[in-house]
Parts: sequence; C-alpha cells; structure tokens
Amino acid sequence: MTNILIRDGVLFSGGRLLDATALAVRDGRIAAVGTEEEARAAAGPGARTVDAAGGLVTPGFADAHVHACFGGVEAARCDLTGADSAQECLDAVRAYADSHPDTPGGWVLGGGWAMSWFSGGTPAKDLLDAVVPDRPVFLINADHHGAWANSRALALAGVDARTPDPADGRIERDADGTPSGTLHEGAMDLVGRLVPATTAEECGAGILTAQEYLLSLGVTAWHEAIVGDYAGYPDIAPAYRALAAAGRLHARVTGAVWVPRDLTPDGVDAFVADLRVRREEGGPGLRLDTAKIMVDGVAENRTAALHDPYLAPCGCGGPERGLAYFGPDLLDALVPALNAAGIAAHFHAIGDRAVTTALDSVARVEPGHRAAVRNHLAHLQVVDPRDVPRFRELGVTVNMQALWACNEEQMTELTLPLLGPERARWQYPFGSLAADGAELAMGSDWPVSTPDPWQALHVAATRRAPGDAGSPPLEAGEALPLARALEAYTAGSHRLLGFGDAGLLEAGRRADLCVADRDPFAGPPEDVHLTRNRLTVLGGRIVHGG
Repeated sequence: MTNILIRDGVLFSGGRLLDATALAVRDGRIAAVGTEEEARAAAGPGARTVDAAGGLVTPGFADAHVHACFGGVEAARCDLTGADSAQECLDAVRAYADSHPDTPGGWVLGGGWAMSWFSGGTPAKDLLDAVVPDRPVFLINADHHGAWANSRALALAGVDARTPDPADGRIERDADGTPSGTLHEGAMDLVGRLVPATTAEECGAGILTAQEYLLSLGVTAWHEAIVGDYAGYPDIAPAYRALAAAGRLHARVTGAVWVPRDLTPDGVDAFVADLRVRREEGGPGLRLDTAKIMVDGVAENRTAALHDPYLAPCGCGGPERGLAYFGPDLLDALVPALNAAGIAAHFHAIGDRAVTTALDSVARVEPGHRAAVRNHLAHLQVVDPRDVPRFRELGVTVNMQALWACNEEQMTELTLPLLGPERARWQYPFGSLAADGAELAMGSDWPVSTPDPWQALHVAATRRAPGDAGSPPLEAGEALPLARALEAYTAGSHRLLGFGDAGLLEAGRRADLCVADRDPFAGPPEDVHLTRNRLTVLGGRIVHGG
C-alpha cells in the first residue's frame, strides 16, 4: 500500500478548521496531522505527494440515507433526471424507447420526472401514449412516491374506473373515474407487480455504477435505506456480498431491512427474529443492524401524515390528513422489540404526525435498550415544535436530507399551498434541532436527489437552492453554520452508521478522506455549491483523482 503525503491543505475535522496544513497516510491509517515537515516525516520515504493547493481536506463523507443500488440500476434505464421540463422528459422517453426496442416484455422502465413539470404534479397517460403508444411504460417520479403509466401499462394491469384505491395509496383519476395515469404510493404496485423483476446481475452492476459515482463525490461510506424485496427489486444483500467476496466492493456499507406494510403486531416477534438471524449470519459487504420503517408518504402528493388536514381538499375521497402506513399499535410493539434485539429503527417521517408517532414509539423503549442502538428519523419535513426537544431526550439522531430545505419550484407550487403559513414555518427545523443538542447526520436519498454532498451542504447553510441567490430562503433561522453541517455529513454520519474509526482527521484513524478543489469557508456562502471533490482516499488508497 502506497503511503501518502497531502500538503498545502486547509484541514477540517470534528466541526472546525484545524491548525494544520498537511497530513500523512501510512498503512491505511492517518499517521500524522500537522505541519508539512511533520507529515512528511510520518509518511516516510517514497510516499506519494498530493498538493491540495489550498483546497479543503476533510474526512470522507458518509451518506446516511441513500438507495445506491436503485440509483445505479435506474441510471441504466430511461433516466429522466437530466430533463428540465415536461417536453424534455417526453423527448427522453421517446428516444429511450426508440433506442431500446427489445426490452423484456417490451416495457419502458425508468424514472426521475419532477412533479413540478406537470399541472397539479400529476402527468396524464395521454402524454406518454403520444410518444410510446404500443408498449407499456412505467416511470417512477423523482421522489419515488409516485409513478406515471401509459394506457398500455394500465390496461395490462387491469386498472380502470372500477379499480378501488388501495389502503396505502391513491389512483389519480379523470372526472369520470377513469385512471388518468398517475399512481401514488401503494397504488404504484397495481402496475409495478407486472414489471419484469430486476435481476441479481442488474443489482450487482448497479452497485458498481453507484460505487464509482459516490466515490467520485467523496462518499466513502453509506447506508442503503431499503434492503429486501421492494418495488420489483429483489433483496440486494446477496449482490453486495457477492461483490465483497470478489474484492469489488471497496466502500463500507450498512443497510436497513424493509419492514413490510402488511406487518401486524402478531408478526413482530417473527420479523425481529428473522432480522436477528440475517444480522448474525451476514458476511462482509453489507452490515444489517437496522430496520427501515416508512411511516408515511410525502407532502406534495398529500400522503405525508399530518396532525391537521391539508388546506386544500383533494376531492379524491382520500384521507385529508395523509397516510400513516403503520398505526401506533404496530410501532409500539415493533420498535421496542427491535431495540431489545440490538436493532436500530430508521424511520421515514415527513409529516408532523409521522414524526410524533415515530418518537412516541421510541419513547416506549426501555432506556437501556434505546441507548444501545442508533435510532434515527430521516427527512423531517414538518416537525411540530413541541417535538424538537424529544430528539435529544430520546437519543434519536436527526438524519437530514438538507438539499430539500429551500424554496424550489415543487415547494412553492405544490407543497406550501397544502401546508399553509404556520406549518410552512415548521419545515426542516435543523437549526432548532442542533441548538437543542440533537445528534445530526446527513444523507442524500439519491436517486431522489443528487448525492453530491456539497449541494446539500450549500442548502443547509443558506436555505436556498444551489445557484439561486434571488429567492427568499426557506426559514433562514433554521440554517446551520457550514462547519456544523459538514461535521454532520462526516463525523456525525460515521457515528450513526457505526464506523467510529473514521469521520475525523486524527492520527490512528482509518484514512478515509477527500480533498476539495477550494476552501468553501474562504468564499461567500452562496458559492458553497461550486465546490467540487477532486480526490478521494479510501482505507489509505486513492480511489478517485490523483
């Protein structure tokens, strides 16, 4: 293993800039942090020298909530994330279908479309019919809480005006009750069950694609937020372990086992026992010590669980306070059983009712069991101020997806009119949570949004979208100092994932680190998003840049 000397850098660790300009890597560990002379001596003769040229040197980023396998697989399908409008989206669908005529069953699969491109956030099947009339099309939206299907796909699935809404979802309909083409939450499965299953080979290739991409951004560890049979994907744990056995998985990865929505209190003991077996018998490549509990949906399609009704009645016959996929009876049985078994709970919680329900279930855990695991709530879009101190009191980590905390088009056009001014002020209260002493970690939710940490850090510090200097910030008082946000995405996320030997630039720590092309602390906050990762070191090896 080549030893490394990194010189002329601005070093950041543990929430502060260090009084040091260089560090040495020797035998996969950080050997010294200090002056160039000290680091050179520790690196030893023949060390490879990296000139940081005044750029920021940080611990590697740990993404605390990502769907790396899904992102890698979807990148090889009809990827709509590069589109900027409905027309660009439709052009991309047509081009993909024309260039991929022999897909299994003729299906055109992919996703990444934005709700803000379409009136009401609900695209119609007729638009897809015009570009792909003779093959089934099924496209997941950018937040993965809805899908868009053409007439052929709906017909194959037998979804028509007589099809009832499932308990955990909603079919968007025309005035006469005919499905219009958008399927929300559990209604996606009405068509998704017919989609050709993703193969183990596709999963393996997707993980490798994701690994290369994430390492290029300085992400050296991550948490797969869903492991298990889900949305046409098989259990991805075997794919991770096969890559690890072959020496092809280099990043460090943990995962959360999906809690099925049909789980009942009577089935909790069996589910937890099975998860314990999976954890204890698991091999290298993917540590499974967490369960993923999706408490609710998302605000923009009215499936986030709120204490009080959405402001604008949907007229769809659905719940006016959103959807809660697990009732308190189930969570009050499940979460204590998980924690007693040494298994953490990873909650998806968007609405204030979902946040309260999740915290209530953690409060029922025996304190000793609770302290022995790392429970965390992800997303936290709307948080009742009364719940803010409960994160610290219950030892629950705030798992932030900070990129969303800004006044972008979806927020202003779809979400704010549904929440109203009071609940709008409760959105993404990261500053309040930090001030109260909550533990903070950060992740991206890729492929829902970019996994580039510097984009999320920009929003965390400014509450404005990258490149947007004109819009009002979203609750400016909830911004985090850049140093606090960066600490959350490095040391905080490493602590949450259980990789305590990394996340800090200290002698003896594992050498997972990265070098940026600039020092973002030296420029104005509105330029943070311009920062780019230029070099990544993982376990003492340079895996990106050079």
